Amino acid sequence: MAEQGIELKGSSFTLSVVHITEQDINTVKRLLAEKIAIAPAFFQAAPLVINIEKLLQTPDFVALANALRELELVPVGVTGVKDDATRAAARAAGLAVISSGKAAAAPTYTEPKAEPKASPAELINLPNTKVHRGPVRSGQQVYAPNGSLVVLGSVSNGAEVIADDSVHVYGQLRGRAVAGAKGNESARIYCQQLMAELISVAGHYQISAGLQGEHWEQAVTISLVDEQLTLDPL
Repeated sequence: MAEQGIELKGSSFTLSVVHITEQDINTVKRLLAEKIAIAPAFFQAAPLVINIEKLLQTPDFVALANALRELELVPVGVTGVKDDATRAAARAAGLAVISSGKAAAAPTYTEPKAEPKASPAELINLPNTKVHRGPVRSGQQVYAPNGSLVVLGSVSNGAEVIADDSVHVYGQLRGRAVAGAKGNESARIYCQQLMAELISVAGHYQISAGLQGEHWEQAVTISLVDEQLTLDPL
């Protein structure tokens, strides 16, 4: 039998989706640049899906994709397409048309019973520390500029917590956590139950599929050691 040089397999990846609600591409680019400035290392060369569901007119996909590339993003596809003409225009621009499908029901879960080994009270009064009380829900983003972020609750799927220094989650981490957003390699991520869609420290990231090992659903600290993400039990 001839040697098989390729193998096709199904897989799933966590991709960022930008929801475009503004027709003017220059405005979109400006707004995205402001967003990227919050965590430049995280967004650099990030694959991106463009959601155009709320646009009233078909955008210029070539110009839009070029604008994203100028921001060092990598547009890979379009979702929210409603007609064949828009679908054809997206494909002509080299973008995949992705079916959004039906939204999955939000998973139900209870707060973990384990008590954190370090008291949140020890962190709340530290300088340059932002405290978010309660859960971070899907679609929310909480950012702590120039300091650390303490979340007294869980981070849901589709939510994002970002800090220029460390991120402390006193609950389940199901969404995305970005520490060292501006390149601080000493930053860490702490959580009481790791179930994250994505983790990132100083631009080094790992998605859910690569996290589901011995530390999955455990209390962990995540740090950067020799430019590699390292997970240790809390």
